Amino acid sequence: MPPSLSQTTPSYAAATRHSFLTQAGNGTLPLPRLALWLSQDRIYAAHAYPKNRSVSGAKERQNQAILQLLVKCLDNIVQEVAFFRDAAEKAGLNMEGWIERKATRTTRRKWPGLHLWLPWRMVYFDAWCYVKHLQQVSHKPLSEDSCVPALSEFEAFVNTLTELVDSLGISPGTDAWLRAEDIWLRVVELEVGFWPDEGEEVQMRKKAL
Repeated sequence: MPPSLSQTTPSYAAATRHSFLTQAGNGTLPLPRLALWLSQDRIYAAHAYPKNRSVSGAKERQNQAILQLLVKCLDNIVQEVAFFRDAAEKAGLNMEGWIERKATRTTRRKWPGLHLWLPWRMVYFDAWCYVKHLQQVSHKPLSEDSCVPALSEFEAFVNTLTELVDSLGISPGTDAWLRAEDIWLRVVELEVGFWPDEGEEVQMRKKAL
């Protein structure tokens, strides 16, 4: 994804500097809101991806590289679902009994393929780097970094994604560039709505019968 897009997208800051992330970074995020987010991301990760297909085409070597990366994506999804469970257990959070948020449902239903997963990982990585930075500045990690993914492995994967996108040789102004730009804007828009807002941890909790 062209790096200039992150600088020219007005909603990019809202996607990567949301109040949820700020509070996660400075240690003021309410644990029920973290539990809500973990439950929603688990729903999304577990149910949005399995329907996707692999890639084929004329440029065999490039397609093989893309296919290998998509297989890696699917493997990461399995690890990510496990991360949500482990993070909840570390913090003593209950991920059961949450209503699916509208933003979660929209993202899960509108996610048309793994091609959106590539730019999303870049946005997601930037967002959690912001959280990690705030934790280092405030010296107040939420719970032994329980809500922050393993950023070193994450960074290596994002760098691989960047190299693959750069290798496609997409030139500004071409149809491929415009399609990539449209995908990028859609991903940022979806990510803005994915972070829970203040009070949702109360509204989205299922009432006991």
